[in-house]
Amino acid sequence: MAFIMCELLELKEGEKVLEIGSGSGYHAAICAELVAPSGAKNPGHVFTVERIPELVEFARENLANSGYSDSVTVILGDGTLGYPEEEPYNGILVTAAGPKVPPPLVDQLSLGGKLVIPVGGQGMYQELMLVEKQKSGKVIQKNVGGVAFVPLVGKYGFEEFGRY
Repeated sequence: MAFIMCELLELKEGEKVLEIGSGSGYHAAICAELVAPSGAKNPGHVFTVERIPELVEFARENLANSGYSDSVTVILGDGTLGYPEEEPYNGILVTAAGPKVPPPLVDQLSLGGKLVIPVGGQGMYQELMLVEKQKSGKVIQKNVGGVAFVPLVGKYGFEEFGRY
């Protein structure tokens, strides 16, 4: 699924990416390979937000050990709020399913930017949504298929696992 999400975002060298849900850091590393490949003249950067402190440390260690410390920044926080300190982003990907697309994430997209997020309930089926902020500022949403992700927890997500 990580590669499908990156393909939908159409990431290119030099772009700025926001990932919500760092986990182990694996998906952020894939994004870094696309926006900041080794030897890039104009390297991009990946910012990844994780709400669980232990996973923040785990991702930081994995990314450092794999040589991605210069191209990926791991942040502890509520991912449903995004990371406005570094906006706008060319691409935003969310690795957990929310009940709806969080408005702060759409706001933090650059014109022409894309957001990929699973949307639906906390069950085992959601819709993978591709959200594009056109150059005019108009926002288009497209359902690209069924998926199953863990719940997105936060202000614009679910309160916690198992509760609506």
